[in-house]
Amino acid sequence: MDLKFILESLLFSAQKPMSVKELRDLLAGAATAEDADEAARPFKKTRDDEVTAALEALAREHETAARSYRLVCVAGAWQFVTRPDFSPWLKALVGVKNRPSRLSQAALETLAIIAYRQPVTRAEVEQVRGVNIDGTMQTILERGLVEQSGRAEVIGRPALYATTPLFLEYFGLGSLADLPAADELRRIPVERPPALVTVDAGLATLPPEQLKLEDVGGIKLGDSAASEPPAAPHPPA
Repeated sequence: MDLKFILESLLFSAQKPMSVKELRDLLAGAATAEDADEAARPFKKTRDDEVTAALEALAREHETAARSYRLVCVAGAWQFVTRPDFSPWLKALVGVKNRPSRLSQAALETLAIIAYRQPVTRAEVEQVRGVNIDGTMQTILERGLVEQSGRAEVIGRPALYATTPLFLEYFGLGSLADLPAADELRRIPVERPPALVTVDAGLATLPPEQLKLEDVGGIKLGDSAASEPPAAPHPPA
């Protein structure tokens, strides 16, 4: 039995995206069940890297086959999704759901700073942007795109913020490693804020050359296509 086809059957039958760990645990569970089939036993100790390699091979095969769906990894979880080309017919089938309003340019710029410098304090973000971000932070916190991840070990112990798995889902990223290289972001020139937002320079790190999110290494976070969530999982026929 080929591992990639076992994983394919699991993902087609799953009701949600599945991580490599979840898939590996299923393989081990099938092999250790009281009524375990002999065919399941060889996969009891399958390693994470073996599962990942099989999934990547499966994804390439589906891509080459050019079917109406494909296998993707979003926010660390694997799932089958339909291709955007077929959205008119899928909308007719399931209807169009109300989606949250698009993020403003200010929110996108704030998200980019947090994504590249996380964990980061609010003061650091304000220092880079040069404006107050209270309203913008409230918006992206309520949308679940960022969260408090701890507190900085400096005077006042301000909150630290980081992106969430929903951030990855929103922009269709497998992981933070899929973000464009940070040096591309820093090459975009902007004016540096005239002064630190905080009264203590220790509460803010040295700002980068500039962060402006109109087009970052091929990911246009302000573009309507990027602000759309990934396509809905395609159930098996």
